[in-house]
Amino acid sequence: MLRWAILGTGFISNTVAEAINQSEGSRVEMVVGRNRETLTKFQQAHNIPRQSLGYEAVFTDSNIDVIYVGTPNHVHHELTIRAAENGKAVLSEKSLTTNMKDAHLLIDSVSKNQTFFAEGLMYLAHPLYRHLAEILTDGRLGKLRAVNGYYAANIWEVVNPAGLGTLYNLGCYPVSLLQYVVQSMCGEDAFSKRKLSGFGNLNADNNVDHATVSVCFENGVLANLQSTDDYGMAFGFSIAGDNGILRFKTNPWHAGHHNHLEWCPYGGEIEDIIIQDAYDDFYHQTKMVETALAKGEIQAPRPSPRWQDSLEIMAFLTDWEASCRA
Repeated sequence: MLRWAILGTGFISNTVAEAINQSEGSRVEMVVGRNRETLTKFQQAHNIPRQSLGYEAVFTDSNIDVIYVGTPNHVHHELTIRAAENGKAVLSEKSLTTNMKDAHLLIDSVSKNQTFFAEGLMYLAHPLYRHLAEILTDGRLGKLRAVNGYYAANIWEVVNPAGLGTLYNLGCYPVSLLQYVVQSMCGEDAFSKRKLSGFGNLNADNNVDHATVSVCFENGVLANLQSTDDYGMAFGFSIAGDNGILRFKTNPWHAGHHNHLEWCPYGGEIEDIIIQDAYDDFYHQTKMVETALAKGEIQAPRPSPRWQDSLEIMAFLTDWEASCRA
């Protein structure tokens, strides 16, 4: 039984706590935060035995095996480093950090201390993405030609502005899926060999809140992505090959019980691909951590992001932000 501590009491921490307690191999042992009233409400809502006001005590608590970092993006590295220095496994919410310096500090620390770490791109832990890899490599698409994706969610009023806006809160989803597709169809090193040009708008906090990016990979594959956190609630993702287009009909970034893809061969009959599962992506993310730790592994297995995958995603996001601001 893995004993978890939840750092942070935001809306996503509630979902993660529910998923952890749903698994027979895990339980939430402690919730940690900075507001006593909020901690107590969270503790009672999820039947958590203990709470801690302030983060420091959790790092040396011998009754904690895994720490979930559910705080704003800009402090992920600080808390992960403290956990790694004390031998704790960490599942940290996406994005990895908000800049490459902090990203490298985080990965250097978990590597030095040889502690488990995974970035919480939960959707990739769902079995849907093992099925997707099979589809991408079974030959039906032919050679990869283009990828298009967008994610819009009106969340700007509930996210911490220090997290630096839509690219790090939402853009990491289409970017990470683009990476997975390009790696699956073009090889492990193909994603990092690219040029990009981004455009975006800045909000009152001087953060990018609506952005688009065009990408040209060294092998000729093209991609266009869009991310916004100041309007709407919509998604889209399509993968074009020589022989046809594969489209997501359900949200690719919240895989659940019923997942729907559509295969559209050029000039052929459209095929619906339905992938069902008893559990959602947050539950599968919990099971991924349990399985990895039981095997003595310190990185998540693909499709979940490995350390180098997370660094490549961050490099893309920071380049996208810099291009928007140029």
